[in-house]
Amino acid sequence: MELKRVVVTGMGALTPLGNTVDAYWNGLVNGIPGADMITLFDASKFRTKFACEVKNFEPTQFLDRKEARKIDRFTQFALVVSDQAMADAGLHKDNINPDRIGVVFASGIGGLITFQHEVTDFARGDGTPRFNPFFIPKMILDIAAGQISMRHNLRGPNFAVVSACASSTNAIIEAHNLLRLGKADIIVTGGSEAVISEAGVGGFNAMKAMSERNDDPKTASRPYDKDRDGFVMGEASGIIVMEELEHALARGAKIYCEVVGGGASADAYHITAPHPDGLGARNVMLAALQDAGMQPEEIDYINTHGTSTPIGDGAEVKAITHVFGEHAYQLNISATKSMTGHCLGAAGVIEAIACIKSVMHDIVPPTINHFTDDPELDPRLNFTFNKAQHRKVNAALSNTFGFGGHNACVIVKKFTA
Repeated sequence: MELKRVVVTGMGALTPLGNTVDAYWNGLVNGIPGADMITLFDASKFRTKFACEVKNFEPTQFLDRKEARKIDRFTQFALVVSDQAMADAGLHKDNINPDRIGVVFASGIGGLITFQHEVTDFARGDGTPRFNPFFIPKMILDIAAGQISMRHNLRGPNFAVVSACASSTNAIIEAHNLLRLGKADIIVTGGSEAVISEAGVGGFNAMKAMSERNDDPKTASRPYDKDRDGFVMGEASGIIVMEELEHALARGAKIYCEVVGGGASADAYHITAPHPDGLGARNVMLAALQDAGMQPEEIDYINTHGTSTPIGDGAEVKAITHVFGEHAYQLNISATKSMTGHCLGAAGVIEAIACIKSVMHDIVPPTINHFTDDPELDPRLNFTFNKAQHRKVNAALSNTFGFGGHNACVIVKKFTA
């Protein structure tokens, strides 16, 4: 069976750098830090008091007030971004076959804010248990996929993907496979995360996973810097509209790039720490290259997982040098989490969008907040420190890794007929 080609025909994004794809990309290219003191709750007694929040977001600007109250913040994000992506792709209810358009959508955690509120406040007043009737449908992480399908009347394959911080990259891979096997014509795919809350920050603080650089939050996310001390929590949502090539050409859709392959692997090592030698990261990049039918030398840019954790960054670098050999020194590498923070289940899709824009514009966004070289990292690698670089980007690879040892990788390249 000959596999069909798959292209990207629409995008949407809400991020700590801006609430559209163009605003997000502008923030990346200009090295804008998205971190600041937390405003979504009183974090004064928490060890970490800052995060990368989505700014200037008022759901009732986009959603009916009653509708907005029935869904968690992560689903509010998802619906707004789905509107952006569908409009960008030129799709609306009057020009689609709804039975051939699906939704594969991800979240690492789902409605944590709703869960926290309902569980901590269920016995208010006289102690009688009271729960909002929308508690469960607001909380479950698959609800965003369902809500997107209902909003846009999309009746094709519809499900959620969860693999911690690799979730939305795995969603892209699942969408890619459905399309190239002919199971649908279009898949709306991506992810959403919104867990900047007492439970989210407190939980990650307890694990000692997050930076505590409260005196300088804008520079706290420091991938590959000697003094990195943990990730900065972010929130975001992103969607890419993926489409079977012949279908896209037949309707005259604009084409941003081609999705050519993806890979998945497990570290099988530890619940939170990566394999110290980057074994899972090595395997997932090799799997993606094989799936794409590409050689390592054909990759120009890697958007790394690069969370700013002491162990994780080093393990990924080891994997890159193993997979790419001497070509590793011809690559551009960057960690856009230095600007967006770690958006958990939404990280993969917003970083895939960064790769798509890089392929479109031949610009590699920087790894900001680099001050001190880490002697443990190979100095010959080009980490694109502090300033974007112009270069030809024919193909870009995006890595995302998650708690539980989940690894996912996707490759996009310039579209040629």
